[in-house]
This record gives sequence, C-alpha cells and structure tokens, in this order.
Amino acid sequence: MKTTTLKVMVIDSDIRFLEAYPYYFNTYRDYDLAGIYSSVAEALEDYSRIQPDIVLSEVHLPEGCGVAGIAEFRKRDADAKVIMVSDETDFETIKKSFKLGAVGYLTKPVSKKRLEQALDSIKYEGAALSHDIAKQVISMFRRKHYANFSERENEIIECLGQGMTYKSMAEKLFVTTSTINFHIQNIYLKLDVNSKSEALQKIRQLECA
Repeated sequence: MKTTTLKVMVIDSDIRFLEAYPYYFNTYRDYDLAGIYSSVAEALEDYSRIQPDIVLSEVHLPEGCGVAGIAEFRKRDADAKVIMVSDETDFETIKKSFKLGAVGYLTKPVSKKRLEQALDSIKYEGAALSHDIAKQVISMFRRKHYANFSERENEIIECLGQGMTYKSMAEKLFVTTSTINFHIQNIYLKLDVNSKSEALQKIRQLECA
C-alpha cells in the first residue's frame, strides 16, 4: 500500500536554506515540498490552492515576525499545523508561538535528518520540539514542581538547564543514554502529559512564574 505523502509549505528568507530545503525534500519519501516563500503574505496567497498539511515558517522575516502568521493560517484553516523555525531560543517568542496555535518549534541549523524527524513527530504525535526547547520547558516546570521529581530526575533536569547533551549527561552520571532518555520520559509523565501535543497544550496556558 502506497504511503500518502504530506505537502509542506516553507516560509524562509534565509539564503542558507533556499537550496537546502529542495534537496532535503527530494530525499524524503513521505513529504513533498509544496513551495518556498519569502513572506507570510506570499504563502497566504497560495494557501487555499495548495492546502498544505504542514507549514514550516521562519520566525524572523523581512516583513516582520513570522509568529503573527500562525493566526492568519489558522483563520484560513482551523487545523493548520504550523512549525516555527528560528536561530534564537527566546522563551517569550516560543510561548507566544504555542499560544497562537503552533504545533512545533525548531532551532536552526535544521539538518535533513532533524527536519524529517520533526515532520514525523507532527504526523504521528501531533507536535515537535527541539531538544533545547524541551530543556527550557522542563526547567520552567521545575521551578514550580521540583519537589515532585526524584533525586536522579532533579540531577538530569539540572544538567538539561546547563545545556548538556544526553551523551554528556550519561557520562557525568555514569549511566547509558537510554537511561537518561528513560528518566526524561518519566519527567514528562510527572507533568501529566502523555504526548508532545499535550505538553504543548500546557505550554500555551502557562504564565511566567
């Protein structure tokens, strides 16, 4: 049975990726590049005709902040799935993106493999987060709920707050990366989220501590 490919609309004026995105999508089996646009306005003109399954939009665009485009896409389609991409990890921008209805946030540089993994996360789980963004989410919850975590989980959260990778955490704590991943999954369970999409729902409702 042939797998249905999903159409992805890309909005990005970053010259570094104008050639990269077509190359990426030429290697993907489940995703087609429906078009690359340099502004939200241009993308909106073609939105109804293309009816993309996923929109990948840069935060910083020549016409202004691409985050505002989330609301515009959702006006056209209440189920629009928008992933924001940025060089920065400003949490206010991240939180605003989720509150407006984004289903993902990736930090650049976005490699071919990372993008495909993010698209798979949207397709199968409904949401996608870069590891560095997830670290910020966990750190923020820790300020409110740290007593609910075990000593080992708090150690891992502390490492995440320092920007450590899974590998470096495993080396520091003398465990395997699989063990680190296991504890991180438990951390999310203690936050009462069963999926990435539910985690994003919580983020949308958050107010700064």
